Amino acid sequence: MPLNIFEARYLDMVRTCLRNKSSFAVVAVMPEGETDPEGYFPFANIGTLVDIVEADVTTVGLMTIRCVGRHRVKVDSYLQQPDGLVVGQVNDIANDLNSPIPEDLESVATSLQNLLKSLPDNGVSPENMPVVKPYQYHDASWVANRWVELLDLPLLQKQRLMQLDSPVLRLELIHDILHENSGKKV
Repeated sequence: MPLNIFEARYLDMVRTCLRNKSSFAVVAVMPEGETDPEGYFPFANIGTLVDIVEADVTTVGLMTIRCVGRHRVKVDSYLQQPDGLVVGQVNDIANDLNSPIPEDLESVATSLQNLLKSLPDNGVSPENMPVVKPYQYHDASWVANRWVELLDLPLLQKQRLMQLDSPVLRLELIHDILHENSGKKV
């Protein structure tokens, strides 16, 4: 995930992460007036812990970073610092177990494989590939999660999909989305 960092609070956070070789969590901000499903936070209570794999300061006050998601986390509590940065206590959520792709959903994996194979032919360089190897086209969780990342879906729809405990259900819903949008750009 490429990010352009320009706000002072986030520049400080990224510098701290780089210095300490630590991770940070990314969570979705809820629409104005809404809270997470448990009603405690103005942002989703499930997010992704990410590691910074590349950082570049191209302009004073602007940092470009590339991050890789590691696993989901659940936010237990948070506080907002005087500079506006939200920091919190999180607990790791175990990664989904590898789940074989049901036969009736294999087309979803094939479509993802075809899409990723086509990107270099369409000018996407290896360092700009949206998915990190190793590719796991046989795993329902991996395939569903990559589609959630790649599809142009509203943020809250992506959030709801990623909060599902069942990777096969997530893949079934992705299958339905792909069929509804067949013919539209992915």
